[in-house]
Amino acid sequence: MAASMSWRRLYSPALAGLFTRIAERLFRAGDKGGGSSVLLLAPLLAKAQPAQEQVSSPTGARGAPSLNSHFRWMAEHVPAFRVHGARVHILTSPDQFYQTLKARVRTAKRRVVLASLYLGTGQLEQDLVDCMQEALQSSQENSHHPGLKVSVLLDYTRGSRGQLNSRTMLLPLLRRFKSQMRVSLYHTPDLRGLLRLLVPQRFNETIGVQHIKVYLFDDSLVISGANLSDSYFTNRQDRYFLLENCPELADFFSELVDAVGDASLQLQPDDSVTVQEGMVHPYKGDRRDFSAVASRRIMEVVDAAQVRQQLLGQLSEEEEREEDTWVFPLVQMKPLGIQVDERVTQRLLSDAAPDSSVFLTSGYFNLTRAYMRLVLGGGARYHILTASPEVNGFFGAKGVAGAIPDAYTHIAGQFYERVCRLGQRDRVHLHEYHRPQWTFHAKGLWYYLHGQDQPCLTLIGSPNFGYRSVHRDLEAQVAIVTENEGLKSQLQEEQEMLYQRSSEVSRSTFQQSDRHVKLWVRLITPLIKNFF
Repeated sequence: MAASMSWRRLYSPALAGLFTRIAERLFRAGDKGGGSSVLLLAPLLAKAQPAQEQVSSPTGARGAPSLNSHFRWMAEHVPAFRVHGARVHILTSPDQFYQTLKARVRTAKRRVVLASLYLGTGQLEQDLVDCMQEALQSSQENSHHPGLKVSVLLDYTRGSRGQLNSRTMLLPLLRRFKSQMRVSLYHTPDLRGLLRLLVPQRFNETIGVQHIKVYLFDDSLVISGANLSDSYFTNRQDRYFLLENCPELADFFSELVDAVGDASLQLQPDDSVTVQEGMVHPYKGDRRDFSAVASRRIMEVVDAAQVRQQLLGQLSEEEEREEDTWVFPLVQMKPLGIQVDERVTQRLLSDAAPDSSVFLTSGYFNLTRAYMRLVLGGGARYHILTASPEVNGFFGAKGVAGAIPDAYTHIAGQFYERVCRLGQRDRVHLHEYHRPQWTFHAKGLWYYLHGQDQPCLTLIGSPNFGYRSVHRDLEAQVAIVTENEGLKSQLQEEQEMLYQRSSEVSRSTFQQSDRHVKLWVRLITPLIKNFF
């Protein structure tokens, strides 16, 4: 399932194959009378290292579909995929997310791609694995659809924790369907040498992980912040977007996961791991060599998407009228020198007008200095939603981890005091999510333009807007900009549903007895806040 070496050298003879694929998709779109339109883009941030950006026409390329003027600049930085808003479905509950995963795995005919931090080891997770087994077995027995491939990308450290872990859950499938199954385990290049020997399991995950959450089935995909674990299937609130029948977008994320997989260790049927041919070992090889090779492989996917969008151009006027939504993939992998999401998010916050409203949520409130500066120094109205201590995922944990909710309380308290000192309480509002017997893991953003009672933009994916998301982990999300009234209504309902279970923070909140933060937690929080 790994990409061929010729594809990795895109700007060589393989370009001819690219033209063939484009022609095939154009005919396919014409046959279906619909499909995925495209937006002719300006050059994007193609290189991992900061580089001078090329400038496009402010209205996009000649003949390109118009894009809301407030967000047209995004098309200058990242690929843009046009879809119909009716193909975007917002799931609202963990069970709906879980049932969707199982149903889509069972009915997949060509590909299943699962990218997550880890796969849990309980019965619900085993049922999901059983669905994969059924689909693979059915593919072998069905002469009409014999080519189902399953690719799983997980984090090495989190997926290897304990004797029963993500690897042991997947080994039976790998042994039985070796030609159809790929399991890749990403290992951060920053965990190496003496550090790797000394830092114990669980804590070694603080150095950096594979954090992308994309679940893809043929030409449909779910973008989420949720992992493949029982709590995310039952009582851990997250966000989940199902994008139905979007082949070009699905191809992009399939190729992205494949590229990260190539830079990862490959799980073998005997539970050993190997390095993909042509790649560098993540912790035994040279750190800079690994990052350079991995970055080049991953950015080839982004560059190729840019080329495809440029060459496909504008489709029929009829399709332009049908497609009213833009999807912008945003990738952040700073250990590899890739920081597209960071730049786009900063620009989005920086451009937020004084007459607009931004609803931002994170299960772990720990904004980077840059994001905090933009929020506190901007003019837009902000409503920030985070977990109350009792719905924090670490609440009640044993040992040092049990103090993490207090650390987040301390960080939130400091932020609120800054809001007060700057006289921003009428503009910046902090909310806490409450729900008995549940935990809160939702992250993302909803953007309301002035005079509009429904959002026209959302960010959905894995980043938490914190130091880890920007500097340590591999992250991906999408910015969705829509003119579709039905999708706008879905976005509004989703945002209101989450905020309805919250209460706004005031100074008295942090004066309650159960919000007392011990001195040692206050002292060490500045030292460790960049690790969680």
